[in-house]
This record gives sequence, C-alpha cells and structure tokens, in this order.
Amino acid sequence: MDKIIGFIGTGNMGQAMISKLVQSSAVGKDRVVASEIAKPLREVVREKYGIKVFENAVDVAKEADYIVLSVKPNVYEIVLKDIKDHVKEGATVISIGAGISSKFLKENVREGVKYLKVMPNTPAMVGEGMSAVSVECDFSKEEMDDILSIFNTLGKTEIVSEKLMDAVTAVSGSSPAYVYMMIEAMADAAVLEGMHRHQAYTFAAQAVMGSAKMVLETGIHPGALKDNVCSPGGTTIEAVSVLENKGFRSAIIEAMRACAKKSKEMSK
Repeated sequence: MDKIIGFIGTGNMGQAMISKLVQSSAVGKDRVVASEIAKPLREVVREKYGIKVFENAVDVAKEADYIVLSVKPNVYEIVLKDIKDHVKEGATVISIGAGISSKFLKENVREGVKYLKVMPNTPAMVGEGMSAVSVECDFSKEEMDDILSIFNTLGKTEIVSEKLMDAVTAVSGSSPAYVYMMIEAMADAAVLEGMHRHQAYTFAAQAVMGSAKMVLETGIHPGALKDNVCSPGGTTIEAVSVLENKGFRSAIIEAMRACAKKSKEMSK
C-alpha cells in the first residue's frame, strides 16, 4: 500500500492497531503517522513503534490518506472541527468509536470527504482482532481493498450494515472483557483445586483459544462441538448441568443485550 495511515490519538485501541500495521509487509512504519497531545505518551509511541508522532491532529490530517479517529467518542466533535479544513483531498475519515453514526460523521466532515465506521477490538494487538466495517459512502475498488487490507492486518474483517453496529459492539467490541472474566474464573477454580496460578491461566486461556479455533475452522455448530465433549454420565455434562442451572447462557445474553442497549443510547 502506498497510502499514509494516520491515527489521531494513541490510546489502547490506537496502539493495538499501530503495533500490527508497523509490522505488516503491506504497510510498515514508514506509512503510519499519529498525533498525541500528551507529551509522555507521544514519546513512548515514537520510541516503541518508530513512527512519526505529532502533537497536533491537524498535522495528521494534512499528511494521511486514511485518518483513524482513535480518541474517545466524546471528543470526536472537537477533533473533527479542528481538522475539518485540513483533511487532504480524497482522504477518508475512519471512526472506530462506539456510538458514532455515519450521520454524525457526514455532518462533521467537509463536503466531499469520505467517511467510514469501523468497530475493531483489542485482540488486534496480537493479530487476532475482529473488525466490522460499515460502508455508507461510494468507495472505489482500490479504496475498499486498502481499507480491508488495513483491518485484515489486525485479524478478521466483515462488512456489515450500520444497523448491526450495536450488535457488533456487544459480540466483539466489548466481548473480550467477558472472555477475560471467564478465563480468570476458570483459573481461580483450577487454583482452588491445587494448580499454580500461572499454569492455571495458561490452561484456561489455551482452552478458550483452541475452542474458538475449532468453531472457526471446522464450521461445526458450537452446540455440536459441546455435545462431542459431553460423554454420558461424565465430568463435562456434570459441569454443563451446573452452568445451565446457574443461568450461564442467560447471563451472557442479557449482558450483551445491555451492552447493545448502552451503545444505542450513546449514539450520536
């Protein structure tokens, strides 16, 4: 790719993306720039990733072909106002913030500037991210190839309609937190049974990763994969029975519904 990717803000999600893009043969550190108002963090990012880091977002807007807004959604309006008259001709503004609508982007960018909504997640840091792309503008094939190339560098990418973005927030944007809670609980139980803490986290995390890979690579329904582990009268079905009695599935569903509801309430 011969285009410049610019990040306004270098928090957790911004750095997760930057870390993979600078390692990518398709992008590399020479094609990534960023801005960060906090001087200590600016120096850390410059040193850690070897990229050009500005203090002012306007400098990114002047240089980047794809501008990723990796700041908190509550400051989007301020940032977009600052950079509005400085975005390069033909550049694209990419929102990765929860609750930011295409309508909001359209109202806050200069006429003729393209915009895009993307919902990535933090496993992008290890190349196992899941990104949802919602396309409301007319992009050329070359532009779409660039956009998908950027986010495929971080893991997997799917194009979805904007009306599904709240569901995406619940099922992948926020869900790493639920999975970490489950891994922590699994490890706690193993420690209770006498396993050392570090080893318990390794067993629990590898079990979760392997199970997810089985779903993705075999194409077998998760329910069928679960049934394959549950021998008649065995240990697994005993554990599954307890989970069902404790409302395991219901708790996950209700938590995700609450997450999606909050995403809707936050929408601009």
